[in-house]
Amino acid sequence: METPSAIGTSGAEIFSRRPVRAIQSACEKVPAMTRVALLLVGALVVLSGAPGAGAEKRVRPADRLRQGFGESAVASAKAEAQSQGNERRRAIAPAGIKPVGPYSPGILAGDFLYVSGQGGRDADGKLPGTIEGQARQTLQNVKAIVEAAGLTMEHVVYSQVYLTDMAHHDAMDRVWKEFFSKAPPARAVLGVYKLPTDIAVEINAVAFRDLARKRRIVPAGYPQNLSWSPGVMAGNRLYLSGFVGANVADGRIPHDADAQVQLALDNMKQTLAAAGMDFRHVVFVNPYLSDNASSKMNDIYAKHFEFGNTPARATIRVTSLPGGNTIEFTGVAVSDLSKRIAIRPKNMSPSATASPCVFADDTYYCSAKGPFTPGPARLQGIWVGTVEAQVRQTMRNLLDGLEEAGLTFSNVVATNVYLDDINDFARMNRIYAQYFSGTPPARTTVAQLAPADRTPRNEDTFPGLEQISLIAVK
Repeated sequence: METPSAIGTSGAEIFSRRPVRAIQSACEKVPAMTRVALLLVGALVVLSGAPGAGAEKRVRPADRLRQGFGESAVASAKAEAQSQGNERRRAIAPAGIKPVGPYSPGILAGDFLYVSGQGGRDADGKLPGTIEGQARQTLQNVKAIVEAAGLTMEHVVYSQVYLTDMAHHDAMDRVWKEFFSKAPPARAVLGVYKLPTDIAVEINAVAFRDLARKRRIVPAGYPQNLSWSPGVMAGNRLYLSGFVGANVADGRIPHDADAQVQLALDNMKQTLAAAGMDFRHVVFVNPYLSDNASSKMNDIYAKHFEFGNTPARATIRVTSLPGGNTIEFTGVAVSDLSKRIAIRPKNMSPSATASPCVFADDTYYCSAKGPFTPGPARLQGIWVGTVEAQVRQTMRNLLDGLEEAGLTFSNVVATNVYLDDINDFARMNRIYAQYFSGTPPARTTVAQLAPADRTPRNEDTFPGLEQISLIAVK
């Protein structure tokens, strides 16, 4: 989980001090009111940080401010930065929509709209009796959020679909085509154990405001009548569908589970190449595995990425995958490698399989974190047994990645919450809400497997009861 080749830090040190000395010197020669203005300008200049500052030896913006101006200037500059950030991130909530947890139905951040996982209940809480009815209402709910942001379903570039019964896949897909009749988004479909409020389908989405910079990517060999796109370019971002370990033309699956992993990665590589990219451009990956998945997935996966500069990752075991597949990879890539920067907190070692967080331009993708306590090898583990305590530790771990990039929870625009037991939904919500006191991010919550045995592993350690991944925007 190393950052890419280090950018020099000496320039950052010089940059962090010169504005302070220059503005303090200037202040001695001007009237009092002008001095105040200059101090505030200086505070904001220093807070913004040095262009090209390396992550490993970066002096935190708040620390530089305290050295030059004291706590009052820190507070003022932070408030200004927060205000500017809030202007770039806006909650989207259609009339009549009442979330069942501490999340926003949608968050519009720059050119991207992040839509929370939607279920099949209407505004009155009624749930249709058929899977077709639930799928249709779910997509109507997605559409309402998209349209509340001033967009259309044509602007949707990516979606994840969660089904409690994979036998419902074809029924869902028929309804899906009603909403995406042409140039459909990239899509990943997962089978999970249970969803909030007893719904049978949950769908989230990402939409992109500039249709002129949206482009469908379909490599040679794919069927012409796909209801999803292998990839969709949204500006400099490439959204990658869920690639399974099957032949793209006829759906045949190799008998060997290791071969399925390799074929799934080859399918992803083919779409990357069709967009003019390769694995170096990938910033985030979701590997989804069923019970019969290869035990060598990590080893096979690691061969495709540079050690210490891998994408952020959320590896999730699920109940089932489309077509009886055992492995599925979905993710995001960025076309300009100069905009891709992996970030690793100092308390984490480099990894062959996942970077803690990776920037794609101004968007920050962070790996799923659980409630482990970092430390020396023999002291790492999950030392707390309740959902509440585990969520707190997970949020602490996520904050490490955010702070290393100069971000906070206020920058988060979307999260995925994976619960061991959906009955812990309210308990998780109570703690989760404390970390998002302002506008909460969009969110998708699922229980991907049947609840685990909660017997302590030994007298000190416990099984993990939740994981959370996030996306933040500078």
